[in-house]
Amino acid sequence: MYEASLRIRDDSPYAAATAGNAASIELWCNEHCDMLHVSHEVGADVLARVRDTVGVETSVERDDELVVVTADCLRHHEIDDIEGYLQKHGLLLLPPLRYRDGAKVCRLLAVSADALTACFRDLIDSGFDVSVESKRETSFASGDGPLLAPVDAMPALTGRQREALRLAYEHGYYELPRETGTEAIATQMGISRRTAEEHLRRAERKVMKSVIRYVL
Repeated sequence: MYEASLRIRDDSPYAAATAGNAASIELWCNEHCDMLHVSHEVGADVLARVRDTVGVETSVERDDELVVVTADCLRHHEIDDIEGYLQKHGLLLLPPLRYRDGAKVCRLLAVSADALTACFRDLIDSGFDVSVESKRETSFASGDGPLLAPVDAMPALTGRQREALRLAYEHGYYELPRETGTEAIATQMGISRRTAEEHLRRAERKVMKSVIRYVL
């Protein structure tokens, strides 16, 4: 079996909300409605777009995250729904559907590399702005091991959390001995040291919660 991530640029309201920023949106489709996990950076904007597009059944805001349950399913309102292409080529869409950097990222599973290639070419021929982010061969794991690699379970970080984590890593915060401190990270982000440390701690906690099951 083969897994690939296709990046599709479109003008959907969710993709548009992540253009030009470091925000991210994850979408789980439940046929009659969607559940969205939205980074706080674009939470208010996404909430407004959802109300105008499919309606909001309920929403819960906690810390720097927003969870939204929609009143209807987004795919009932999208013109560029790719479900037909996936069905034609026998591909499976692996949830969640992700939106970032002004595009949606679809993780697909196929029984053969040829099926992925055929679907990709079909999308291109139909005028989709699509590119391949990743592609790998995979197999069903034995026992209680996951089908997908642990990296696929990485959490959705807010833009500030991702920035703090990236700066910390790039400037040696996790080296032994440390090559930078949180004060320097805060200066680069243009925020207080306390706020930078809060972003970094939240990012580290999310990453740890996502990968701990694979290392214990």
